[in-house]
Amino acid sequence: MYNYFGTDGIRGKVGIEPITADFFLKLGWSVGSVLAKQGKASVIIGKDTRISGYLFESALEAGFLSAGVDVGLLGPMPTPAVAYLTQTYNASAGVVISASHNHFQDNGVKFFSAKGLKFSNQDQSAIENKLTKPMINVSADKIGKAYRHEQPLGRYIEFCKSTFDRTQSLLGLNIIIDCANGATYHIARSVFSELGANIHIINNTPDGFNINEHCGATNTKHLQQVVLELKADLGIAFDGDGDRLIMVDENGELVDGDELIFIIAKAWQSQGRLVNNTVVGTKMSNLGMRYALRDLNIQFIEVNVGDRFVMEQMQKSGSILGGEGSGHIICLNKTTSGDGMISALQVLEVLVKSQSSLAQLKQSMNKYTQILINIKIQTQINLEDHIKLQQVQLEVEKMLGSEGRVVIRASGTESLIRIMVEAKNKIFAKKGAKKLSNVFK
Repeated sequence: MYNYFGTDGIRGKVGIEPITADFFLKLGWSVGSVLAKQGKASVIIGKDTRISGYLFESALEAGFLSAGVDVGLLGPMPTPAVAYLTQTYNASAGVVISASHNHFQDNGVKFFSAKGLKFSNQDQSAIENKLTKPMINVSADKIGKAYRHEQPLGRYIEFCKSTFDRTQSLLGLNIIIDCANGATYHIARSVFSELGANIHIINNTPDGFNINEHCGATNTKHLQQVVLELKADLGIAFDGDGDRLIMVDENGELVDGDELIFIIAKAWQSQGRLVNNTVVGTKMSNLGMRYALRDLNIQFIEVNVGDRFVMEQMQKSGSILGGEGSGHIICLNKTTSGDGMISALQVLEVLVKSQSSLAQLKQSMNKYTQILINIKIQTQINLEDHIKLQQVQLEVEKMLGSEGRVVIRASGTESLIRIMVEAKNKIFAKKGAKKLSNVFK
């Protein structure tokens, strides 16, 4: 559909088109030119902690200024914080330089509208069209101005805290927080400790290269180990840009996005707060979550993978809760985007009010085994016309019967084919996934 935009902005390897300084310069000008059509415009720019962020921040800044757009610089800032601050500062758009959960060799950019929502398809089409045009600077008297916002951290910290029921307290809870050496490194301690929790932080010393490296929401082994060693009540893991949340219970067991969504949904329904009694998920959402929601008479709506599609469906259906097993959780009654910090606070609020442990809260949902395999590809593969793959998929689905399923899709952010086999029987899930991956080998 687009030359550059994927399911979550633009992303790729640093130094390889389009993740180059000259492209980001042109991109800043293109976005700025589209915004400027509506009158005098301003943007804010945040970034995660990867080393290339400095390069692309400067390039984008120059591009916006050349289009006559004012630029407010935030420095290292979680993606959801930029979505919130875009509205707070009354900016025309918010920009995040990040490759989310990827390692430092990758980078990218995401955009938010003045309302704190991801750019629409119409916006993205207009930007891509502008990218095909020659870059023409505004006259010298119309060049934009750049400045640095003074207290964006404090504003976001207070906002996060405001989403937690202040009649409650985290006093006495011992929590380990893994910041993935990313954009939450200078925020997480304040949010949770100021609500009363005893906090021990790990992976909060970013050096530009260690973002998401063997840590954070995509690799929780270190967090699980520390939770057990320090006998903590639970662990919280964010990814590099702070929009994903994975938790660890007191037994050192992983609690993924699907389980966390279910915990929130069940509590909100019992309190009469689950608007429209619906939850939005994706094709990858666990069967165990779907069945547990069904047992509570909560409607589950499935969309394609990507928090962008989850958000679009939530707005259509009027749902206030949705997300993905990967940890993108959107609480639309609290904020306008997936926010790991705010999602964690909603789970902790349930935990405190119910006087339950995290392990106890997740027991109401029996998660099915999901085996995920990523196949690296050099060129695009048409999955719909892959006869051998279709034959093997039918064989696997026949083996799984009604207690399992297969999802095969191309990644929207990386050169990968993602294979997911889900089953109540773990052995069947592993066997099916191996059989399918062998097709590509």
